[in-house]
Amino acid sequence: MPAQPVDRNRLDHAYIQVADDVARRIRQREITIKLPAERALAEEYEVSYITVRRATAILRERGLIVSIHGRGTFIRARMS
Repeated sequence: MPAQPVDRNRLDHAYIQVADDVARRIRQREITIKLPAERALAEEYEVSYITVRRATAILRERGLIVSIHGRGTFIRARMS
């Protein structure tokens, strides 16, 4: 299932919607090893780059991903 578009009518912020949807895609194994580049995710979700940066920060706080400078952002551990 592709990315869920951000619903601008919802009360929660766009970055929370993006973080929740990327987490869903990780759980459903749509994203397996490495996340797409942040700019690619911004295009996919039709949001700003800064929105994706905030979403990935949330995912890092949740322990789902790890970013390695110069290499990319990777799934930290396989979720059950």
